[in-house]
Amino acid sequence: MAVDVLTETVITRPCAEVAAYAGDPTNAPHWYANIVSVRWRTSPPLTVGSKLDFVARFLGRTLTYTYEIVEYSPERLVMRTEQGPFPMETTYTWQPVDADHTRMTLRNRGEPSGFARVSAPMMAAAVRRANVKDLAALKALLESGDATDAGRRSTGDF
Repeated sequence: MAVDVLTETVITRPCAEVAAYAGDPTNAPHWYANIVSVRWRTSPPLTVGSKLDFVARFLGRTLTYTYEIVEYSPERLVMRTEQGPFPMETTYTWQPVDADHTRMTLRNRGEPSGFARVSAPMMAAAVRRANVKDLAALKALLESGDATDAGRRSTGDF
């Protein structure tokens, strides 16, 4: 059974600002509760073919995986990982609602293999809960103006 989770929110910030912040994977630890750190495998800036290592805590486990950027534009970012028992594709989209509001979608999909396949329904529910919380955190961060400060507080792990 495949996991395919789509969540969205409307953020009261211009589309370019939301895309610039959320589309920079090095900001992920500031708004993803489960992401501990992100390290570049290839040199910045972000382009198709860029690779980044993500360290995450999910369902009680620490996971390290490498995302490759497979699509990148001002409206859309697609990252894919092939390794592990749960290869994942993550897609962000940004659409202006008006000059000051952006609809952001976050989609995670993958095809668990082996034992992970049995737990796919539980994983989908956990991913959905996490995505809703993460988008709420991103919305709060961007709408409060703290996103710039969060970027300055980075630990240098990026």
